[in-house]
Amino acid sequence: MNQVIDVTQDDFQQYVNQHDGKLLVDFYAPWCGPCKMIAPVIDQIAQENEALKVIKVNADEAPELMAQYGIRGIPTLLLINNGELVDRKVGAVSVTQLNEFIGK
Repeated sequence: MNQVIDVTQDDFQQYVNQHDGKLLVDFYAPWCGPCKMIAPVIDQIAQENEALKVIKVNADEAPELMAQYGIRGIPTLLLINNGELVDRKVGAVSVTQLNEFIGK
């Protein structure tokens, strides 16, 4: 069973580079209401998709990553496949929308 992994700005590139396949990145903040709303959705997706690795990054602690990926609002979800950014979604999403986003 997959778990969502909390990743720091320093660890981020290592996770992206070492994972073959799809990686879902959740940029969030502890104070963000919509981020709290989608947390259970993110957890569910992680548990249901063995092939998908799911990580989350505290946006407040990762200003360089925010700038690198041009993230202006949270929650922002990035879909990375084999190290390449393939898609992004901003705002709260349902399980169905997230499954469509990751291409399940």
